[in-house]
Amino acid sequence: MTTINLKDFYYWYLVDELVEVPDEVAEVLLAGKRAEAAHAERVRYNKAYYSLDCDDGIEYSACVHEPSPQEILDRKELFFRLWNALNSLPGVQGRWVDAYLILGKTYRQIAQDEGVDKCAVRRSVKSGIKRMKKYLRKNF
Repeated sequence: MTTINLKDFYYWYLVDELVEVPDEVAEVLLAGKRAEAAHAERVRYNKAYYSLDCDDGIEYSACVHEPSPQEILDRKELFFRLWNALNSLPGVQGRWVDAYLILGKTYRQIAQDEGVDKCAVRRSVKSGIKRMKKYLRKNF
């Protein structure tokens, strides 16, 4: 029989509590304590203090799969189609559609940058999007 201190193995014991247990039980408890210490040392050595909830991008990178070559090719083809549709628009209209859709500017910001009325920008962008749809249906 071996005497162990329960405070060493169970965190909820606040004072020393000595108990006699069979040698096999004491060995299992010590092996568990050694495994926990080894794990803590591996974490410390490898600097693996990361949590998936700490908003540093690890969760995103773990959850997002790498795209296959086919997916990359499809995205590239879609990009070129949209690029051609955008380039089919006249200069000012194409610039405004680009600023609205790609850069994320509001109609008001575009109008202030260009020195025109907000309504003109809105009509031009909506018309440009319709023309892009028409271009895409016709050519693809």
